[in-house]
Amino acid sequence: MKNRKIFAILLALALVLTTAVGCASGGDNGGQTAGEEQKQIDFPTKSIDMTILFGAGAGADVMGRTLADLVSKDLGQPVVCNNRVGGGGAVGYQYVLNTPADGYNIVWNSTSVSVVYHQGNMEHPYDAFRGVANITQEAVALAIRADDDRWNTIEEFIAYAKEHPGEVTVANSGIGSFNHLMAAAIGNVAGVDLKHIPMDAKQSTTSLLGGQVDAIVNMAFDVIQQQEAGTMKALVVVAPERLEKLPDVPTMKEKGYDLDLMMYRGIAVPKDTPDEVVKVLEEAFMKAGQSAEFKEFAEKFGAIVDVRNAADFDSLMADNDKIVADIMESIGIKKQ
Repeated sequence: MKNRKIFAILLALALVLTTAVGCASGGDNGGQTAGEEQKQIDFPTKSIDMTILFGAGAGADVMGRTLADLVSKDLGQPVVCNNRVGGGGAVGYQYVLNTPADGYNIVWNSTSVSVVYHQGNMEHPYDAFRGVANITQEAVALAIRADDDRWNTIEEFIAYAKEHPGEVTVANSGIGSFNHLMAAAIGNVAGVDLKHIPMDAKQSTTSLLGGQVDAIVNMAFDVIQQQEAGTMKALVVVAPERLEKLPDVPTMKEKGYDLDLMMYRGIAVPKDTPDEVVKVLEEAFMKAGQSAEFKEFAEKFGAIVDVRNAADFDSLMADNDKIVADIMESIGIKKQ
């Protein structure tokens, strides 16, 4: 009898110790279930498709591919860039929205998501996506051929355009694109009637250098390259401050015009993408964007590195959408 009591006591103690160890183990993983841990370590298990909205060789393409290469090394899976061009970005956005919300299809997103929606080129607004990480802010510049001696300043350009309404031709990267919006906005705030010629980014540069158009409104990234090559001359940039790579080029703001909207660029995914997947992507893209290698590359071409997390990128997209809608309303091209 006495032995049975001792055995029962020892058995009870063993059960208590087993339970205590189990609880301690549960505390070590922060209350996560095995399934939750498995979700975190299971992504990505294959290549990630990254949609770039504009053509190969354009500034957005080169910068996006540089970023993708850095992230590929960190994730251990390739981030494969594919150019899906058309509709000022609408084609690429729609492609990504038609894919599963699992993190394997991402888009090199920009302010153009709001432009193409309010232009009526896309059914879905900006919040059909959720932010992963913002990476840069980029200005546009209005430029002319370097050997065009008709204008040396933006004041001379505007004065000429006022004297010749509808005659000055300005190329941009397509109706409904951010560059088109900024070209129209420049004309609107300056009170001049410019003739807008939509075409893709490469064609617009070729047309300007060939003398088929008088000016171009393009991302500063591309204009800086041409100016350094001695083929273009920037007259003005749209930005809150002068760009480090174009220190002698004034902003529209400092010339008295209320226009300083820049284009953000970052990574976005369909809005139903799981939080744990977004977190993995967020950490990888923020790390790449903050790397010395990417900063050196981006700043060399006039982009301002502005890395923000997923939540802050969502807020930036919302704020910019309101500004874009207001500008488009004021120049009469807002449809929704």
